[in-house]
Amino acid sequence: MFKQTLLSTAFILSTSSAFANTLILKADAALDVRTGKLIKPATVVVEDKSIVSVSEHTPQDSISSDATVITLTGHTLVPGLFDMHVHLTGDAKVHGYERLRRTVPRSAITGAINAQRTLEAGFTSVRNLGASGFADLAIRDAIYDGDIPGPRVFASGPAIGITGGHCDNNAFTHEHRVTSEGVADGPWAVRHKVRENVKYGVDVIKFCATGGVMSKGTKVGAQQYSFEEMQALVNEVHMRGLTVAAHAHGTSGIKSSIRAGVDSVEHVSFLDDEAIQLALKHGTYFSMDIYTTEYILGEGAKAGIPEESLRKERQVGSIQRDSFSKAVKAGVKMVFGSDGGIYPHGDNAKQFSRMVQFGMTELQALQAATINSATLLKLEDHLGSLDAGKLADIIAVPGNPLDDITVMEDVTLVIKDGKVEVDRRVTQ
Repeated sequence: MFKQTLLSTAFILSTSSAFANTLILKADAALDVRTGKLIKPATVVVEDKSIVSVSEHTPQDSISSDATVITLTGHTLVPGLFDMHVHLTGDAKVHGYERLRRTVPRSAITGAINAQRTLEAGFTSVRNLGASGFADLAIRDAIYDGDIPGPRVFASGPAIGITGGHCDNNAFTHEHRVTSEGVADGPWAVRHKVRENVKYGVDVIKFCATGGVMSKGTKVGAQQYSFEEMQALVNEVHMRGLTVAAHAHGTSGIKSSIRAGVDSVEHVSFLDDEAIQLALKHGTYFSMDIYTTEYILGEGAKAGIPEESLRKERQVGSIQRDSFSKAVKAGVKMVFGSDGGIYPHGDNAKQFSRMVQFGMTELQALQAATINSATLLKLEDHLGSLDAGKLADIIAVPGNPLDDITVMEDVTLVIKDGKVEVDRRVTQ
C-alpha cells in the first residue's frame, strides 16, 4: 500500500549514498509549526528527498560545491500543505445531469489536471475521499511513478454507504437499477466492502454516516448507518491497519461515528456539546469544509448544482461555521479539509482565511494543514514539519503567514520530495 511504500522510501533516504543532490533554500524565515517559532533568517538544506538541516546560518562544512542555491528574499518557508478532503476526479463546473455523463476514464483525466492544480497551490499531500472505479488510485500511482505531476495522494477508492444514501447514486428510477459500487448494508456487508477496497489497494476508508448536501433524496442531518454497522466497519478498517473517515453532517451520525472509533469526521455541521466532549475524549479529528458554502451558494446554480442541494446548503452553511467556532474553542483536534472538487481545485488555500475568521489563530490553521494532518495519517515522523530527516515537502510564501494568513493563497515555490515542482520567482 502507499503508506508502506512511503515508509520504505523514507528508509532508503536515510541510507542514501554520499552522491546526493543538494539544494539550499535561503529565506527571511522558516516556520516551526509545532511551536509557532520563526527561524530568522532561515537556511534549509535538502539532500535528495530529505531535509538535512534548518538553521539561521548555512552549515558550510557539509555543503557540496555544486549545490543549487535558491534565495527567497521577503518569503517564509512553510511545510508542504495537506488537504485532507478532496475529490480530484470532481469538476466544480459539472453537476446535475452533466455529471452523470462523466465516465470513469474521463474523470481520471480530470483528476490528473486537478492534481497538478492542487500541487501548484502548495498542497503536496491530499486525502482523496471518494472516487468511482478506483480512479483516485490510478492518479495516485501515476504521480508516484512520475508520469504526471501532483501531490502525494492517500486514496479511498469508492466511498461506502447504505442503499439510497449519500454514497449511492439516487438519480435514476428503479427501472434502471443503478447502484454505486460502494453500497453495502449490514455489518458483514460493510466488512466485505472494506475488504474489497483494501484488496484493490486503498490507503484510507471513507463511509457516509449521514445524508449530504450534494446527494439526491437524502436528508442532510439524518443518520444512515446504524451504530452496529459503523462498529463493524471501523473494526475491520483498523484491523487492516488503515484509518477511516466518516462523512457526517447530522448530530446523531457524528456521535455514533465517534463512538464507533472513526479517526476523523468530515463536515460536522450540526454539532452539540456532547459531540464535542466525545471528540475530545476519543481524540477524534474534525475536518470541516467551511469555505465551500460560499462557492455553492454563489456559483452553484450556474454550475448546474440542483436546487435541492442549494436548499440544503442554505440550511447547513452558517450552522457549520458556528459548529467550527465551538469546536475550535473547545480544543477539538482539527485538520484542513476543503472538499475541493465541489469548488475549483487550486483554490484550496482560500479556506485558511475562513478558518481564522471563524476562530482559529493563524498558527492553528497552519497546524491543521501540516503537522495535524500528518499525525492523523500516522506519518508525523516523515511529513508535516520542517525537521531534519523528514521528507522535503516545502513551500515559500511572500511575507509572514502568522501576520496575514491570506499569503497562503500566493505560493511562490513548491518543493515535493526534494524536487522543485513550482517556481514563480521573478528573475532578472
